[in-house]
Amino acid sequence: MKKIFLMAFVLPLVFSCGKEEKSNANTDIIEYNETSTPEATTSATAQTTNHIVIKANDDMTFDKTTFTVKVGEEITLLLMNNGTMSKEAMGHNLVILNQGVDLGDFAYAASSEKDTDYIPKEKQADILAHTKLLGGKENDQIKFKIEKPGDYQFLCSFPGHTATMQGKIIAVN
Repeated sequence: MKKIFLMAFVLPLVFSCGKEEKSNANTDIIEYNETSTPEATTSATAQTTNHIVIKANDDMTFDKTTFTVKVGEEITLLLMNNGTMSKEAMGHNLVILNQGVDLGDFAYAASSEKDTDYIPKEKQADILAHTKLLGGKENDQIKFKIEKPGDYQFLCSFPGHTATMQGKIIAVN
C-alpha cells in the first residue's frame, strides 16, 4: 500500500519535471520585433542602413521608429501608407526635423497648415527632409544626407498623429 501511495505521488512529480524541462528548451527560441532589428540598435556597434523603409497604416503607427545611418552618405527613405483611408481622412507623411527642434511646437504649427499638406511655411528651417502627404496605398521616396552626427526626430505632421507616429534617426560617423 505504501508503494502504491508513493508511486501515485512520485510519478506525477517525475513527469511534471520532464514537462518543465521541455518547456525550458523552448526559451532558446529568439523572437524578433521592431526593437531588436539591426536598424533599431543604438549601441556603439549599431548597424547602419542607408535605405530606410517605413510603413504607416490606419491605426496611426509607423512600423519602425529607430534607424542608424552614416553621416555624409546619401540616405533613401521610402514611406509606404499601407492603410486604406483617403489622405483627407487619415493622411500620413514623414517629416525629419533638424537637431534641437521641439517636436511638439513643430506639430502644433503644422496642425493648421492643411493647404500645404501640414508642412508649415514658417518652420521650413526646422525641416531636414519630408515626404508628401499620402493617402491609403500610396508611397513616396525621398533622398537626403545628414551632415552632423546625433539624433534627428521624425514625425507624421497630420493633425493628432504625432503622439503615436514619431521616431528617431541616429547619425553616426
